[in-house]
Amino acid sequence: MILLADLVQHLDAQLAVAGIDDYCPNGLQVEGKAEIKKIVTGVTASQRLLERALEQGADAILVHHGYFWKNEPRTITGMHRQRLATLLHHDVSLLAYHLPLDLHQELGNNVALARVFGWQPARESLGKLLLWADLPQQQSGEQLAKLLGQRLQRAPLHIPASRPIQRVAWCTGAAQSYIGDAVALGCDAFISGEISESTVHEARESGIHYFAAGHHATERYGVQALGDYLAGQFEVETEFIDCDNPV
Repeated sequence: MILLADLVQHLDAQLAVAGIDDYCPNGLQVEGKAEIKKIVTGVTASQRLLERALEQGADAILVHHGYFWKNEPRTITGMHRQRLATLLHHDVSLLAYHLPLDLHQELGNNVALARVFGWQPARESLGKLLLWADLPQQQSGEQLAKLLGQRLQRAPLHIPASRPIQRVAWCTGAAQSYIGDAVALGCDAFISGEISESTVHEARESGIHYFAAGHHATERYGVQALGDYLAGQFEVETEFIDCDNPV
């Protein structure tokens, strides 16, 4: 068991929340019971995740995508009302960490994704959102697309280039705008979660492979690592629940 206040204080410090400007509040978003015995982790605090977490006896839910984004309506109606009502009725806390979880050098989404593929990020890229690595041996675009599909259980959308792939950059989620940074680093390929119409033209005209590997698929691993970390630090049970999302 861990006290909610202690859990929040520890996570806020571990993920260096105070020094990161974000599009949403990081940390405790909805306050529930004071004592936490079980934490369910997930990518997004959807209604489906809330209901599955309750079925598993969660006292707190820890996610990457929480609530109260800057571009959201301020009124509590419809879907937002239902989600908050579920948490409040069952006295379950919601904790969310967005950019702090992307950036963390041990538990973050980008570092965790590198571990999935056995890549060693370049030291100078650590501490930044975009990471890059030189692969042990060249791969074709088709080979890397196959590897992404196998490891992430989701076939990526591949915008091909003619060159082989030796240096690859990646940034999870909706980070397609970083493709220019990957080009500037001399990368042969850039991997992110999503793709925009303009990304296709930029990839083709820059001669770089682009892989849209799925926002959800690329961001499953940081929150899992964070849950495993908490289970090792405190006497608390953690469980990751994967609510599939094709995007």
